[in-house]
Amino acid sequence: MSRYGGVYGPADLDLLQRVFDRLCDERRLAKKDREQREQLAAEVIRVFDDGITGEADLLRAISKRRRL
Repeated sequence: MSRYGGVYGPADLDLLQRVFDRLCDERRLAKKDREQREQLAAEVIRVFDDGITGEADLLRAISKRRRL
């Protein structure tokens, strides 16, 4: 069960976008890498819904998952 049930406020959306953009830059995902970008977006939302809502914590959690 997601924390928000799929409803996000403006501040949440801003945070999710910043995290997504930074991870795209780190992973060098271009706009043409649609499938990878969609997978990353889903992962960012999943981790956020799991309760990791701080920007630095999200970045750390998702970067850690990539290394596993």
